[in-house]
Amino acid sequence: MTSDQTSVSRETSPRMEAFLSLLVTWNRRINLISPSDLDHLDQRHLADSQQVYDCMPEGTTSWLDLGSGAGFPGLVCAIEDKDRNGSVRFTLVESDTRKSAFLREAARITQTRVDIVPRRIEDIVLTSFDVISARALAPLPQLLSYATPFAHSETTFLFSKGQNAETELTLAAADWHVTAERIQSRTDPSGTILKLTEVSARS
Repeated sequence: MTSDQTSVSRETSPRMEAFLSLLVTWNRRINLISPSDLDHLDQRHLADSQQVYDCMPEGTTSWLDLGSGAGFPGLVCAIEDKDRNGSVRFTLVESDTRKSAFLREAARITQTRVDIVPRRIEDIVLTSFDVISARALAPLPQLLSYATPFAHSETTFLFSKGQNAETELTLAAADWHVTAERIQSRTDPSGTILKLTEVSARS
């Protein structure tokens, strides 16, 4: 799927509605997202994550989401794929035990198949993935260090970034070769999705 196939708005499926309802309920007990974001949940988190799914390359069969938190973008993308009868296998990494418990419950009630890994990124051993995503996890140089152990030569990296995207790309260039496509966020005028390919460490 390419970015020119996207739509700014889409209907919220019953599965997605169930996820959002559970998020609001759990957020009263644990801090999944900022309480101030609840009034902007559809725009601030849901639509922001759905547009990441729209950047997925054709032929993707496996997707790794690092630092999944409350499910943005990883679980949202998995639900999108489920709603579209997709066949992508999603793996979500979240070291916080309460957040990983929420992800398990959200996957259960939405009947969305995901693998949840409740460990630190540095401590896991996994196979390689076609897509690797992350949102609000770390600056780009650190993200690439986290992600590249789980990449193969054709992996696409989808990282949601804010107004410092270009600065982060410049900093990353000191240690990494990357081919970068910048996709303007549809939900934040200062936001960018960095779609990175051909990523390799400089020798």
